[in-house]
Amino acid sequence: MSGREPLTPGRAAVLLDEHVVVRGLWRAVDVFRCLALAYAVWSAWERREEMVNPTVAVVILGVLTGWTVVQTVRPMRTARAYTVELAIACAAILGTRLVDSPEVITSGAKTIPSIWPSAAIVGWAVLRGWRGGVVAAAIVGACSFVEVIEPTANTVTNTILGLLLGGCIGYCVDLTRASHAALAEAMRVEAARAERDRLARTVHDGVLQTLAFINRRAIDIGGETAALGAMAGEQERILRTLVSQADLAEVDRAVSGEADLRGLLAHVETDDIALVAPAEPVLLPRRVADEVVAAVEAAVDNVRKHAGQGARAWVLLDDDGAGVQVTIRDSGVGVEAGRLDEAVGQGRLGVSSSIRGRLADLGGTASVTSGAAGGTTVELRVPHAPAR
Repeated sequence: MSGREPLTPGRAAVLLDEHVVVRGLWRAVDVFRCLALAYAVWSAWERREEMVNPTVAVVILGVLTGWTVVQTVRPMRTARAYTVELAIACAAILGTRLVDSPEVITSGAKTIPSIWPSAAIVGWAVLRGWRGGVVAAAIVGACSFVEVIEPTANTVTNTILGLLLGGCIGYCVDLTRASHAALAEAMRVEAARAERDRLARTVHDGVLQTLAFINRRAIDIGGETAALGAMAGEQERILRTLVSQADLAEVDRAVSGEADLRGLLAHVETDDIALVAPAEPVLLPRRVADEVVAAVEAAVDNVRKHAGQGARAWVLLDDDGAGVQVTIRDSGVGVEAGRLDEAVGQGRLGVSSSIRGRLADLGGTASVTSGAAGGTTVELRVPHAPAR
């Protein structure tokens, strides 16, 4: 990471906190509210002589002071709290009509809260982005027009400034939140990649080299050992993808994407077992395909154990569009009637669990039948959209 600032723990904590800039804006709102209150008090004092009812002005300023103290001592950053603040600001603007005469109001005199309502506008902008800021500014502007009855140049100017204030600050907050979310995601991916690189070095020095060696030696030896080599080669491919891919989506496809059932079943073919598969790929989700392969391996293992000396078997793979069917047929001695139920009673669950159980979990079916002249047929069927 040449040329980049070291990622110290303190800096990482700041970068990972998506609200660090927003918290700074909240503190700015608190300071602005206090300063705006001081300005409102000074403005009211300056023009106290022209007020018709200064007592109402004192009450209004007292309410503003109380809310300012509450928000300063125990700040509330919720929509409910800023709805209350916006209502207080609008009531204070409209209450100016009880303090000043119509002539003073139409002449362009300041309202009693002066710029204090801007704190509610900025608060909504920080809370809900530019939309919240514009809506709050529009409400305050509407109250200003109602208070003055005959709009003056100051009324129009202040309303436009409020809309710009709420919109611009809200847009900056939206941009800040989006930037921090993107930065947090980039840091998460970078951390995942660094951890994967560390694991890759460890795995490559041991597991991958061992699996590759088993694959090569098994192919050289041939025979039934080749099936072991094929399995080792497949696991090496998946593991290598996990530790080497920079694209996390590619890793997900390697583990949970679609797989060609023909290639996954290639290792079951031996001198006594033939695999008959279509020319086109037979695709299933990776996890479904792994379960089907495990069921086929269990069926083939039963052929080796119980079909008898010299028995042959055929694994027939077919895809009819609605689902995938695998048929394992052998020329052995067959299965006596009731033998499978008896095996379950004895705790031998090879067929009921390894075969039927797996297919049932996939939303498929499995059946085992024997002919009168011998031989056993195991039919496995799994739909293309298996039930969960």
